[in-house]
Amino acid sequence: MTTVTTTPRSGTPGSDFARLSRKIADAGLLGRRPGYYTARITSVAGLYATGWLALVLIGPSWWTLAVAAFMAVLYGQVALVAHDMAHRQVFRRRRASEVSGRIAASSIGMSYGWWQDKHTRHHANPNTEDLDPDIGPDLLVWSPDQARAATGLPRLLGRRQAFLFFPLLTLEGFNLHVSSGRALADRRLKHRTLDGALLLAHCALYLTALFLVLPPGMAVAFLAVHQCLFGVYLGSVFAPNHKGMPILSADGRPDFLRRQVLTSRNVNGGRFTDLALGGLNHQIEHHLFPSMPSPNLREARAIVRRYCRELGVDYTETGLIASYRLALTSLHRAGAPLRRARTGT
Repeated sequence: MTTVTTTPRSGTPGSDFARLSRKIADAGLLGRRPGYYTARITSVAGLYATGWLALVLIGPSWWTLAVAAFMAVLYGQVALVAHDMAHRQVFRRRRASEVSGRIAASSIGMSYGWWQDKHTRHHANPNTEDLDPDIGPDLLVWSPDQARAATGLPRLLGRRQAFLFFPLLTLEGFNLHVSSGRALADRRLKHRTLDGALLLAHCALYLTALFLVLPPGMAVAFLAVHQCLFGVYLGSVFAPNHKGMPILSADGRPDFLRRQVLTSRNVNGGRFTDLALGGLNHQIEHHLFPSMPSPNLREARAIVRRYCRELGVDYTETGLIASYRLALTSLHRAGAPLRRARTGT
């Protein structure tokens, strides 16, 4: 995993992006898409309700594990809708975006305030050391320097983290809930009382529904399948976007356009890929224009790719499987110092 300390290669900071913005605006790609989002939100909400109704109708049967798998996908889709709402892709006004986003987030047991704060910092400083919370040292290490400084469980896991990455994603759903709860202790978090109440209400309703409808063993099995597959799905959506891309130095970051393009990776695919990944397969365009409605990102992609070629800025796109391979290769390289330390080489 390389560290990039480049400076803008042409123009003054922001000038290249300003010209690109005009091209995007002239193409009409920043306008709202109310019809699309009405259909998408209605469909996701309807399927979400259908899943819980199916649990009740099927009752105490191991077939409910199929419902758990279905609901894992639906939780992921709700998370993607909440993401678009938080970026004000759905509603232009902040108030409407916050209310709708908080409702969507609470329906999957996530603190909207915690996630929005974390995600905003990521967008401002993608793959930037000490600034992007998504590459902060935690359970995994993202660079050789983090590996050398790792202790405890990260040091143990870091040696084989590339092989453990997807198995560890089974814990990501649980981690989302735990991190949401822990964030409520931070007094700087806006609306933390409201987020706490919504989080508690979700947990209470979720567990009550499971243990009222199912025997304890089945309820626990449903919970495990649901949350583990939810974590795998969510992690699989976000892993291709930045993992394995260059890491920037906080002291030598390039201008906005290059900072977003050089650290992001697009994933090739058709409409099904757009649906499964919620449009985040157009990660470069999303990072450049986070409030652009997701159905417009595919059209914006051609404009941005051509413009980057004109500037000589590397524009990375690959297939989905290749993106996972690149991410895992990067994790393996990041853990190299820990393997060498173990062997004494």
